[in-house]
Amino acid sequence: MRLRYRCPGCRTTSNLHDPGCEFEGTERVHIEKAYTDLLGPLSARTYADEDALREAVPERWSGLHAAVLSRLRGDQRVVDEEGELRLLPPEEYKERVAQPTFEPLKTIYEKGSVPGAHDNSVFSLLAFYEMVGLSWEEARENTVDWLIESGTWNRGGFEESSPEELVDSKQHVFEMGYGWKEKAQAAKAVIDRHL
Repeated sequence: MRLRYRCPGCRTTSNLHDPGCEFEGTERVHIEKAYTDLLGPLSARTYADEDALREAVPERWSGLHAAVLSRLRGDQRVVDEEGELRLLPPEEYKERVAQPTFEPLKTIYEKGSVPGAHDNSVFSLLAFYEMVGLSWEEARENTVDWLIESGTWNRGGFEESSPEELVDSKQHVFEMGYGWKEKAQAAKAVIDRHL
C-alpha cells in the first residue's frame, strides 16, 4: 500500500495546488509533517475520539492537522467504529476501497458500464484506484473483476479481446495519476440514460 501525503484540500502531491485551494502556499514539508503527526499515534493504537488523538499529537494541533484527519477519514484510511478512531490495516483498507461508495463512481461500479461510457468508466476506476494508493496489480485485478462481475464485458462494445487486454491498454492512466472525477461524471450520465 502506498500512502501519498496529498494536500488535504486539492489532493496534489506537489507544491502546485489547484487554484483557490485553501492550502496554496503551504510547503510540502508542513503537509507531510501533519500526516506523520497523526499517523504515528494512530499506527500505535486506537483513540476514543478526535480529542484524545489531539492530545497524542506531538505538535500543537492546527487547522492543517484537522484537514489532514478529515482527508484520512474521507479516504477511509481512518475510521470511527465502535467508539474508536483507528487507522485501517492495509488489507482491510484495500477491501474497503475496492468498491467505491460515492457518486459518480458508485453508479459506475454498481451498474457497470454501457457502450459509449466504457472508456470513461475504465479510466475513472483506474484513476480512482491509483488515487487511493492501490498498486497497479491490485487496481488491474479489481478492474478486471469489475468488468466481468458487473456485466460490463458481456455488454460488448470493446475492441480488445479480453478484459485483461482492455485494462492493460489503460495502464498509462494509472501510471500518470490522472484525475477520475470528470471521466466518472461523463460515464455516469451515459449509464443513467441506458440503465
